[in-house]
Amino acid sequence: MKETFVKEIVPVDLNNPVLVEGLPGLGLVGKIAVRYLIRQLKAEKFAGLYSPHFPYFVLVGKKGSVRFLSGAFYYWKDKNGRNDLVFFTGDSQAQTIEGQYEISDGLLGFAEKHTVRMIVTIGGYRIETKDKPKVFAAATNKQLLEKALQGGHYQSSGKSYRGYSRPSVGHGAFQEDRGSLSVRRDQRILARPGGCQKRIGDTVFDVRV
Repeated sequence: MKETFVKEIVPVDLNNPVLVEGLPGLGLVGKIAVRYLIRQLKAEKFAGLYSPHFPYFVLVGKKGSVRFLSGAFYYWKDKNGRNDLVFFTGDSQAQTIEGQYEISDGLLGFAEKHTVRMIVTIGGYRIETKDKPKVFAAATNKQLLEKALQGGHYQSSGKSYRGYSRPSVGHGAFQEDRGSLSVRRDQRILARPGGCQKRIGDTVFDVRV
């Protein structure tokens, strides 16, 4: 394997899709939230992303099967005909800066192929808090950010976002007619499933889970 590629398992026809991405990171917030949405909405897997930039080991299943680390795309059809959803999650982030950008390019290229015009990334935000955890949002256009703020999120400012989803958000700003929204929950280092309790779907694309 010399470069990042996406392998489609089944063809899908999507209507005005929104891409929601969450990978392992600080507190595992992104992966936990996306996996929760996939289970609750019964989304179906339709493609896998493979890359030489993932860590150099394989995963062994309960029955002894072996597979490479990878990312996976799932889809959910909106019965109301508004926005279908595409979820992306995976086993790991890339090990290098170059790998982060290459995988981000692969994801965005696949999203463009399926006419995605909005991307939502989810992650953890390291901050000490004694109050109820908050969800912060940053976006590549004012309208998208205002929609998130109207839903009860807090505006993020004066901070840098790191990790895989951040190149995805940044690249989204260079894509014509595409908006990117990064939603991050303040989080300590330990994995906490509570990070996905906030109903992001209610405020961004009118989906209740």
